[in-house]
Amino acid sequence: MRRALLLMFLLVLAGCSREPEPAGFAGLAGVGDTNAEVPFLQPGPRDSLSYPKDFGPHPQHRIEWWYLTANLETPDGQPLGLQWTQFRQAIVPRPMDATPPAANNWPLQAAWMTHAAVSFDNQHYFSEKLARGDIGHAGARAEPFSVWLDDWQLQATGDPDRWHLQVTADQWSYDLTLELRGEPVAHGNQGFSAKSATGEGSMYFSLVDIHIEGTVTLNGNSHRVSGKGWFDREWSSQFLKTGQQGWDWFALHLDSGDKLMAFQLREKEGTYRSGTWIPAQGEPVALKPGQLALAPRTGHKGHPRQWRITVPDYGLDLQLTAPPGDYRNNGLYPYWESPVTVSGSHTGEGYMELTGYGSSSTD
Repeated sequence: MRRALLLMFLLVLAGCSREPEPAGFAGLAGVGDTNAEVPFLQPGPRDSLSYPKDFGPHPQHRIEWWYLTANLETPDGQPLGLQWTQFRQAIVPRPMDATPPAANNWPLQAAWMTHAAVSFDNQHYFSEKLARGDIGHAGARAEPFSVWLDDWQLQATGDPDRWHLQVTADQWSYDLTLELRGEPVAHGNQGFSAKSATGEGSMYFSLVDIHIEGTVTLNGNSHRVSGKGWFDREWSSQFLKTGQQGWDWFALHLDSGDKLMAFQLREKEGTYRSGTWIPAQGEPVALKPGQLALAPRTGHKGHPRQWRITVPDYGLDLQLTAPPGDYRNNGLYPYWESPVTVSGSHTGEGYMELTGYGSSSTD
């Protein structure tokens, strides 16, 4: 999952020779300067969210990300999936109100990484960028909202409810306008999202109703696109416990107008599940581990392309299917990121992220 990516990224930028743990998750709890005068902060159930401040960075937490997925289509109805994610890994903790170090001292208090991907016509395009923090190449701020790494930028356009996303990679690019609708959805306990039965977790909220329009260019061919997006914000200092081996995450837009976020963390002695039911009418509901089930629909080697998600309390029995193709993001730490279609008790579309399955992409 995204935490493992950050661990490997930090080791590369810091020039460290220590090998990351196979799962990558537990090692994040020990990354950074634990002897710093200012301690890292760890979220807990008593913490709360604050908008728009929490759209900006949290330099006293070890890890965080800004994460967009989108289910779009061309004017002739061809589906196109899109992802953009920017990660920050703190090496030295710093209070939010502290003055950043001078750029001419070449500081290494934080490292940044950005991923971008497009999935279209059974093909997957992926690119990543890396940067040190505090020297101008990468950063984030809450007001006016902006997250950037060099020329890859997500930022407010003057209207705080309209964002512009621009990415240019080798032989492909996208230029999109995002119209934000609705209020942020806090996951878990008023924004604290537990990641195990023993209490490790993060602060986590989402914008789940985003209208997107723009242009995606692939190998010189430009496509006008429009559709819906899902934006996640998450940060912590110790997400997971030793032994958790992988992550399955789903964000679904149902044609009924309802939405669902669900995830599970796999470990040898069991699986921890959580999610949020977001009805078209009414308030979001945090789902307890016993209220939902997530399972591959078929035996598989590598990343399972078909899943079943059930939430009996809300009449959900969903069948999820990824399109044909290989949707691994082959960066420092490969993982699967693909659009899915939804059938069963409800129809719809969404995105899934899978990690910890090895290098195979077969069913």
